[in-house]
Amino acid sequence: VQLVESGGGLVQAGGSLKLSCAASGFTFDDYAIGWFRQAPGKEREGVSCIRASDVSTYYTDSVKGRFTISSDSAKNTVYLQMNSLKPEDTAVYYCAAGSHACSWIEYGVSWWRFWGQGTQVTVSS
Repeated sequence: VQLVESGGGLVQAGGSLKLSCAASGFTFDDYAIGWFRQAPGKEREGVSCIRASDVSTYYTDSVKGRFTISSDSAKNTVYLQMNSLKPEDTAVYYCAAGSHACSWIEYGVSWWRFWGQGTQVTVSS
């Protein structure tokens, strides 16, 4: 099983980035794929989630209207389009897979079975 994030980088406030999470080794459509982020000195928090089997999505309040999650089952890839980025969005972004509903992202990181290595997103003011 492997999850590989890409697309992070340095961007000015107000800018955009698109993260990708390429999955392999498990049945993609049977899993919720979540995006988490962890800023220095802070706990890892759930940002967004998508589950292809029921087309359900989840966004934490701080990113609603700015971030959009999507998936391409043919490529086993989930994307996170991040617009209107703010300095407080700066963090390492991780994708994770779990065999449960997207709403479980609110229960914390321990419910997520597979994790990627993370990609750094830095938003300058």
